[in-house]
Amino acid sequence: MNILQNGREALTAIKGNLLRTMLTALIIAIGITALVGILTAIDGIQNSVDENLSEMGSRSFEIKRKGEIGGRRRRRGMVQNSYPKISFADAKKYKEQMDKKYITSIFTFVTSNAECKRGSKKSNPNISLVGGDNALLALKNFSITTGRNFTNGELVDGNQVCLIGTEVRDALFDNEESALNQEIQILGTKYLVIGIIAPTGSSVGNNSSERYILIPLINAHNKFSADYGNNYNIQTLATTAEEVNAAMASALGVMRKIRQDPMGQPESFELVRSESINKSMEEVTGYLQLAGYIIGGLTLLGAAIGLMNIMMVSVTERTREIGVRKALGATPFNIRMQFLVEAIVICQIGGIVGIFLGILIGNSVSGLVAEGAAFKIPWLWITIGFIVCNLVGLISGYYPAYKASQLDPIDALRYE
Repeated sequence: MNILQNGREALTAIKGNLLRTMLTALIIAIGITALVGILTAIDGIQNSVDENLSEMGSRSFEIKRKGEIGGRRRRRGMVQNSYPKISFADAKKYKEQMDKKYITSIFTFVTSNAECKRGSKKSNPNISLVGGDNALLALKNFSITTGRNFTNGELVDGNQVCLIGTEVRDALFDNEESALNQEIQILGTKYLVIGIIAPTGSSVGNNSSERYILIPLINAHNKFSADYGNNYNIQTLATTAEEVNAAMASALGVMRKIRQDPMGQPESFELVRSESINKSMEEVTGYLQLAGYIIGGLTLLGAAIGLMNIMMVSVTERTREIGVRKALGATPFNIRMQFLVEAIVICQIGGIVGIFLGILIGNSVSGLVAEGAAFKIPWLWITIGFIVCNLVGLISGYYPAYKASQLDPIDALRYE
């Protein structure tokens, strides 16, 4: 009996127990869906992050207070030092003293829980209010769809003007209504809208331009520093990627002088490159991939046990058939191959369905998390999915197939 004939026999047996077989294939499909879907989503999100960081990431870095993320941290049971915030004066001195061949932008995150109002309409209380200058949009890879950026006069005078993201515009204005030159209320203060920030499709950290409001830095300092205790971040852009190390060395010297960090003591600030953020994201996605392997693996383990149980039942139900085949000359190898092929066919049916669903679900999730992410066909995970299906079929089907091949033909024919 050749492989093709075994395949036909397997399909015949599957048709004879269609509901039971489909339920088993469905369990396998769920496992493959979890495996392929999670890994496809992670790949799509990672690619989107890489694209968003690639243009400016290799040429820019930020200066932040040391330990700013996560507050005071513990290491080996000891609380690390709490360093002072980067003040407005520190940031201004840095911009004045830093080499002018590098583009420098100062900004402060006033709050990520701002609520905006216009008449009876209001936004969700999850808007990021940021004070910055006219270089910040370019350094953040943001652009303006309609309107304009801040003028130098508005920055110097700290005028009450703002740039808003598309989510803010949609919440406060009707579809056909222009937001330009309209007043909105932000944390109790009226601001004139002068521009709309284009959506970036990124929702990582504070980089979601849709929920972004940018106001002049001086205005943010004058109006909100007392209530929100603003901490000021500095971003510097080098002309080329090769100049970044020199720019960071220069920035290190300038900031140590401004912050008056003693010689031999660690800096009270840290330089963070976008590339290091990308590496951190890769670390996180590595853990997510591990979780995908575990979830998919556990589901497939359950499916393998279920498949083995079904194949054992199938062997028992078809004992007389096996006896007839052996009496007609079928060898133990032929019997083993028949049941192994049947197990693999069931797994492949589940695998095809699971891979198809996994691609759809994975791309849907990556599209929601990183809007605008390209549709991705994960050929690597598709290949792995098919290999895993074959392995599950072989492992689950071997023992029942071996048991069937060892049946005595006389005893099998007498089986009721």
